[in-house]
Amino acid sequence: MVKDVSLVAIPEAMASTMSGLYDVLGSLRSLSGIGGTVIDEDVFRVRIVGETRGTAVSASGLSLEIQRTIDTISRTDIVIVPSLLVPEGRWETGRYPELVEWLGTMHQSGAILCSACSGMFLLAETGLFDGADCTIHWSYAQRFHSLFPQIRLHPECALLASGDHADLVSSGASTSWHDLALYLVARYSGVAVAQAATKFFALQWHEDGLAPYIVFSPPTDHGDAVIADAQAWLATHFPVGGPVEEMVARSGLPERTFKRRFSKATGFAPLAYVQRLRIEDARARLERTSDPVDEIAWRVGYEDPAFFRRIFNRTMGLSPGAYRRKFQVPEGAVRRKRAQAGARS
Repeated sequence: MVKDVSLVAIPEAMASTMSGLYDVLGSLRSLSGIGGTVIDEDVFRVRIVGETRGTAVSASGLSLEIQRTIDTISRTDIVIVPSLLVPEGRWETGRYPELVEWLGTMHQSGAILCSACSGMFLLAETGLFDGADCTIHWSYAQRFHSLFPQIRLHPECALLASGDHADLVSSGASTSWHDLALYLVARYSGVAVAQAATKFFALQWHEDGLAPYIVFSPPTDHGDAVIADAQAWLATHFPVGGPVEEMVARSGLPERTFKRRFSKATGFAPLAYVQRLRIEDARARLERTSDPVDEIAWRVGYEDPAFFRRIFNRTMGLSPGAYRRKFQVPEGAVRRKRAQAGARS
């Protein structure tokens, strides 16, 4: 049976996610034969929906046609709120009351609610995710949590399906909509069709999660001047031996008081904070240099390379070598760039 998919268009929507989901979910029948798959009928009937009919302008300025208005839809199988452009994560609640009410009504009628990336901001206003697990773009995590503290947030996850019937689905940062699309295809049409879509569209599951993509960005606007001073010092002294003890001594506070205030202000215990700074520096070196891993470990503050590898793997979900292969710019691209620069000179 064909499943109706409603892609929600609002001014903050990103056209790239919207069009990507529209194309993949709406063209599966054309993949019949790939890898021996047989697809006799359409799997999904995809429509772009909104509050008013006509042309909607996306966050990037591209025009999207609203194919159906929400007041004409009494039932749908799947609702997807795509990536939203939310500068600095400053989402203003209460701007789409009719849409939020409609989302709740669709869920009550049996629809599964899905978000791609920052689409969670709108879905969170329904209250249906309260107490549930979800993911969102890592750069919006702090703001989202301050707005919706009752939702359990996991920005390191690429995809989460929550609810008693896996009817509350969220995907993480940016191109994690690939995971969402493949999940929906596998759920409603089977693994073989999902594998065919993976091959044809060159989609990928983010099996390693999103931890390797998250940039460590600790808060500095917490209002504790002593801890802010410690953070500023640590930013350039994290490789030294005994950095936590040095921070305590510099602060003039009792050790227990300093550690309590540091954790309260930053959300990290002092030693965990040091480890994250070291890992961030190591990531940059792995991405931009060919230095041996053991040398990088020493430069960021670890005398034991084996310990560095363990803590890097635990934090990033990848070994240092795997991380370098994933994020270092391919040598061929570097050579082309150098050749172009030489030609211009």
